[in-house]
Amino acid sequence: MNSMTKGTIWKQILLFFFPILIGAFFQQLYNTVDAVVVGRFAGKEALASVGGSSGQILNFIFSFFMGLAAGASVIVAQCFGAKDRRSLDEALHTTYAFGLAGGIVLGIVGVFLTRPLLVLLQTPQELLDDSVLYVRVLLAGLAFTLLYNMGSGILRAVGDSQRPLKVLIACCVLNIVLDVLFVAVFHMGVLGAAIATDISQAFSAFLITRLLMNKVPEMSLDLRRLRINPRMLHRILTIGVPTALAGSMFSISNMILQTAINHMGIDTVAAWTAFGKVDALWWMINQAFSTAVTTFVGQNYGANLPDRIRRGVREVLCMEIVSAACITMVFWIFGPVLLGMFTSDPEVVTIGMQVARILTPFYAVFAISEITGAALRAEGHVLACTISNLVGICVYRIIWVTFVYPHGTLRQIMICYPVSWTLITIFTAGYYLFMQGRILARLSAAGEHI
Repeated sequence: MNSMTKGTIWKQILLFFFPILIGAFFQQLYNTVDAVVVGRFAGKEALASVGGSSGQILNFIFSFFMGLAAGASVIVAQCFGAKDRRSLDEALHTTYAFGLAGGIVLGIVGVFLTRPLLVLLQTPQELLDDSVLYVRVLLAGLAFTLLYNMGSGILRAVGDSQRPLKVLIACCVLNIVLDVLFVAVFHMGVLGAAIATDISQAFSAFLITRLLMNKVPEMSLDLRRLRINPRMLHRILTIGVPTALAGSMFSISNMILQTAINHMGIDTVAAWTAFGKVDALWWMINQAFSTAVTTFVGQNYGANLPDRIRRGVREVLCMEIVSAACITMVFWIFGPVLLGMFTSDPEVVTIGMQVARILTPFYAVFAISEITGAALRAEGHVLACTISNLVGICVYRIIWVTFVYPHGTLRQIMICYPVSWTLITIFTAGYYLFMQGRILARLSAAGEHI
């Protein structure tokens, strides 16, 4: 395990960051390979079916549970930093029990609600059946996805970002092989892509569970002791629910925007799907930095080290802003080549580049809100981030699409993304600047009385 309470900050952050980033890359490959194989071997209609409205529904469900998992990661990191092994054990078993039960229940409910939700999002009729099939098959394996992500989040919270990466690489290779077999060889279309992903996620859940049962000296998962501790669940949900709601705001607003995009035709839906797969590169970097700063701040908060927290947040913020600028340049220079991996249709590529030129220059703006918000969550201050996302993302985008440009052009719809990112950055960063001194002053005072 890697304690982040000692040593050179930027080196520790990067050593922790890169395995997370590589892992996020392979995680994204699960769905990206689906899109590449399906788009190349089953056509643009199938590509739009595995993205578009189906992608927004899946993102909403996964982001909500990942928010809950983030609450568990924060508590685990704080307990690890404080060397509180009893609470660490309670957090482990409560998180796993809650994730398993939630994944099974939500997966069953989601299977029945898939078609009504896709109809509500006004999915084009020619895409509806394939989209329903794809979402239902993935939701049937939801518990596997959640167990892997929660288990790997627990390992990262105690400083282990290496072994989750190894598990993910192995399972991603399996997913690629199964995608090609089921879609390109057996011609199973979107069904084959979904089954391949389910099998791979089940394998990753099995491997990460085995690691937590036998290979982590500081804690040991015992499936016979899986139960929900009410006190620990309350601590986890106090951070996890607002974080889940904050993340869900993005998905809800994106589903509303997807409804507007669905009216623009299959080429636009396919372009938005292809751009989303390339755009995921930035979000992987963003999420890796966010996870790194959450773990770093959580451990140092538990260890009562306020000065180290200040320096760490500043250094991570600088690194992410530089990364955002670099990714923007890559998009502008190599965007057509990247989009061409998913489709050979020139019109789809042209539309995708229109979207890229509107959104990518504002990555650095969003980076500020992500890092300051992650630091606040690791310190237990999550409500401000939730309110920020509610107002700056969900409410604003709904107003924009419903009242400002209800039948707008693609550019008119897309412009609400950079504006909303700017709004939440103003809210979140402003709150961070106002509160951080007070939070760390209280932490210093608490440390003096230990």
